[in-house]
Amino acid sequence: MRIASVIHDRCQNKKCNRECIRFCPMVRTGVEVITEGERGKPIISETLCSGCGICANKCQFEAIKIIGLADELVGEMVHQYGENMFRLYRLPVPKKGLVTGILGPNGIGKSTALNMLSGLEIPNLGNYENPPSKDEVLAHYAGSEICDHLKKVYDGGIRMALKPQYVDRLPKASKGVVRDLLEKVQERMTVKEAAEEFELTNVLDRSLDKLSGGELQRLAMAATLMKDADIYYFDEPSSYLDIYQRVKMARQIKAVSADKQVVVIEHDLAIMDFLADNVSVVYGSEGSYGVFTLARQVRTAINVYLDGYLPEENIRFRDRPIEFFASPPRSEWKTATLVEYEDLSKDFGGFRLDVEPGGIRIGESVGVVGPNATGKTTFVKILAGVLKADTGKLDTKLDVSYKPQYITPDFEGTVKEMLYSESFEKMESGFFETEVLEPLSIKHLMEKKVMNLSGGELQRVEITRCLAKDSDIYLFDEPSAYLDSNQRMNAARTIRRMMEKTGKSGMIVDHDIYFLDMVSDSMMVFGGEPGKRGLGTGPYDMREGMNRFLKAVDITFRRDNDSHRPRINKPESRLDREQKSKGEYYYA
Repeated sequence: MRIASVIHDRCQNKKCNRECIRFCPMVRTGVEVITEGERGKPIISETLCSGCGICANKCQFEAIKIIGLADELVGEMVHQYGENMFRLYRLPVPKKGLVTGILGPNGIGKSTALNMLSGLEIPNLGNYENPPSKDEVLAHYAGSEICDHLKKVYDGGIRMALKPQYVDRLPKASKGVVRDLLEKVQERMTVKEAAEEFELTNVLDRSLDKLSGGELQRLAMAATLMKDADIYYFDEPSSYLDIYQRVKMARQIKAVSADKQVVVIEHDLAIMDFLADNVSVVYGSEGSYGVFTLARQVRTAINVYLDGYLPEENIRFRDRPIEFFASPPRSEWKTATLVEYEDLSKDFGGFRLDVEPGGIRIGESVGVVGPNATGKTTFVKILAGVLKADTGKLDTKLDVSYKPQYITPDFEGTVKEMLYSESFEKMESGFFETEVLEPLSIKHLMEKKVMNLSGGELQRVEITRCLAKDSDIYLFDEPSAYLDSNQRMNAARTIRRMMEKTGKSGMIVDHDIYFLDMVSDSMMVFGGEPGKRGLGTGPYDMREGMNRFLKAVDITFRRDNDSHRPRINKPESRLDREQKSKGEYYYA
């Protein structure tokens, strides 16, 4: 089966010469396979298309895709948004008493599937011109588990609670203070109980538009879990949360799943592994199509996702597998010290940061871990020269490239204009294209306006922008934010390779353990009392740093026997108890 996809937001029909139409062999023989639509975008006839792919190759903006799909998918289309537009195949089925995870890249239908399962959107089964009714949808799925589920949803016989993906939109959707929102949904617990459980006591009377990202996420989780529902949907519940809060959030979701149906979309693979029982992997092509696989046991599903190959369907959906180290990265450094610092401190009045003496060596990549509001970003800003320490010595003669935590699109032109104006030679370099632009999928973003980029697109562009500068040290503050699991792994490998191949030093603040495991040689650990005082220590070698950090979180990691990826041990399991007794929290 072959489909043709036109990604409209990539198509720059005012900047091209209609190469897709001009070079199509069928068009040149008089067959109107590709025509021009009302908005100037191409329309491709899938019945007439020969599948040569010339139109896709000639499109300089990568806006056209001609894709061959497995014949088994014929008749399994759930939804299509329009001609040559995104289409979704199959749906996951929630199970009572289990957490069903959904794992896959952005832009291939995960959130669309949640809308279908929750009844917010009715599947059109591919008939976008004359969509079927609810009864016709049920007749199509008659005799299947998904039919039973959708019938209960359509009949109103199932109560649902949905934690939305974009919690930063909450202040626009609801006005007032935190207490007002929680009082509307106090069913399973009271406002006081929820405030204590989700660490919201201090912000109960604060306006929603004054909350941080982490506070909005915890509020959204509280509002969802306070409802007495039959099925709970959580769309990216770990965003904005530190590792402490992520583990706590995972335990809260697991607790409610004991007698309920739970579906979770999550990009932090360590948390997904810890949280889910079964996982449906979603593969496809961004903006073109998405396919849900049958649910697998969580370990198998994540390993399949990392490997990029579905053995039962004989489909490879990633060019090469994502690999992890079987042993710790380098811990002994023979290179000279690039920067040293001594007893740094910064006092903001309500918050004070102290950093113990340490240093970063040439070619070393230092991961930075710790709870939110303990001074990690403050320390990075001091290294970057954005802030000045109150006390302590620091070499400030370094050339520093800094990607901040919060990114504001302040360039009015295109991505290409911004990157080329700042780093023309790097952009024209074959090495930089191979090592950075291709892995981060920057090419098709080049003609987009910087102001119009999504959060994930802007993050990838800013990582590129940071790496494009000639510097002694590269500082990245939460580079995995807004990225899906695939993009996170690609970003981690990209940063790691660039540090190794250029011999430069890096410092990476993040909360994703997989990301840090792939990118770090050593670890700096922050602690203290969030919002009041912070203490930075290290860098330590990878094992010691992670042991210090994970002991505070009270979780242990082991290595997967097949993929060598880190896995969180089940609390109080045999391995968990053994590793804690040995003081080996990272992996034995």
